[in-house]
Amino acid sequence: MLPLAVIAAVALLGAWLLGDYLTFEALRDNREMLIAYRDAHYLTAVLVFMSIYVVIAGFSLPGATIATLTGGFLFGTFPGVLFNVGAATFGATVVFLAARWGLGEKLSAKMDASEGRVKAIKAGIDENQWSMLFIIRLVPLVPFFVANLIPALVGVALWRYVISTFVGIIPGALVYTSVGAGLGEVFARGETPDLGIIFEPHVLLPILGLAALAMLPVVLKTIRGKEAI
Repeated sequence: MLPLAVIAAVALLGAWLLGDYLTFEALRDNREMLIAYRDAHYLTAVLVFMSIYVVIAGFSLPGATIATLTGGFLFGTFPGVLFNVGAATFGATVVFLAARWGLGEKLSAKMDASEGRVKAIKAGIDENQWSMLFIIRLVPLVPFFVANLIPALVGVALWRYVISTFVGIIPGALVYTSVGAGLGEVFARGETPDLGIIFEPHVLLPILGLAALAMLPVVLKTIRGKEAI
């Protein structure tokens, strides 16, 4: 339990201490300083930004959305989306490893040794790991922290987790990074960005379409299984 307890403690402490700093208002008020630093020290700015993002994602601190917007604001949609996705994947892997070292290995072994419905659920997840991993990343209703924990608790291989996380979060990250890239105009008008844009039909439907495509192998296996019976 120690690795997860550390993450939980840091998350609570971070929410208390950093709540006023990882906000849209803080980004707006410090935008000129951030841009000046980026222009003077581009590579350092990238490394510092990604390091902060890794800490935010790895310890489940508040402000992941703001971090993604900042990546777009400072570095543009591209390569900003690569910096965002890379840092988020690295941070998510920290949570995954902490969960696996803590509870994941023992829980996965217990599920394999169990009988009845629990074992059937574990077997179903194992048979469709790629599909399930992509679905929990693509569907925006699944919290990021939950999507980091579930694979660890059912014994997903690290390399599968990393690949599915990196690829699966690209659509959502691309949306918010592009919003961040347009923040200069938003600031100039004295407005706030529309963070609900990911639920707009023209954005959400393609993402759900990708989720349905990821689910297709599971559906086909189920149909073939019924036909065999």
